[in-house]
Amino acid sequence: MLFTPFSDFLQKLGQYGSHWTVLALILGFACAHSGLAYLRPWGESRLGSRLYRIFFALVSLSLAPLLLIYFFNHRYDGVILWDLQAVPGIRTTVALLSALSFFFLYPATFNLLEIAAIRKPEIHLFETGIIRITRHPQMVGQVIWCVAHTLWIGSSFMVVTSLGLIAYHLFAVWHGDHRLERKYGQAFRDLKARTSVIPGLAILQKRQQLRPQEFFRWAYLGVFSFVLILYAFHPQMVSAASRVAW
Repeated sequence: MLFTPFSDFLQKLGQYGSHWTVLALILGFACAHSGLAYLRPWGESRLGSRLYRIFFALVSLSLAPLLLIYFFNHRYDGVILWDLQAVPGIRTTVALLSALSFFFLYPATFNLLEIAAIRKPEIHLFETGIIRITRHPQMVGQVIWCVAHTLWIGSSFMVVTSLGLIAYHLFAVWHGDHRLERKYGQAFRDLKARTSVIPGLAILQKRQQLRPQEFFRWAYLGVFSFVLILYAFHPQMVSAASRVAW
């Protein structure tokens, strides 16, 4: 009986260990993803834009599943801070917020041929569609995703994961602006003055005008289809992750 409290302590410590592990995984992905993005001019000058893009994609696609699998398997670790899953309407709210997050995470879908290195990958200055709402839609999409999943899961592990992901994407806001200014100079500074990071702020301040016709693109249909597929196969994804002993 004397060892029972100590055993409980070790069990709790083991649960909280996953919090540090997921932060380490996020940090590793952040260093690889943002680091390779920063080194893009140097890498392209030596490997060529297509080969460097393939290398960049392979690194990101190798690290992302590790983070996703670990998240699925440990999402309820630590302390359950709240449990709202029985609250009427919460499931629909979480599903809608999650779907909305992917419409902010869309930009890569506009250049699939460049993503696949079929067409020569380039860095673009966008100022249409969702960029009029926010200059960094991927950051906004990630925040929405984190809010939705934190509401649903309510564990300390989920809170730590969300804080880590949001912190990285806030850094990516600065990092992305820095890289674009380094490449485009005054042209980016002019775009920056006409757009905002906070969603809708530039529109409210009359620095930007929303044009609904710009949202009628095939890419948005692709995002909508992806969201439906992801929703349909989400239980299978969680089940598949559970078979990985990690």
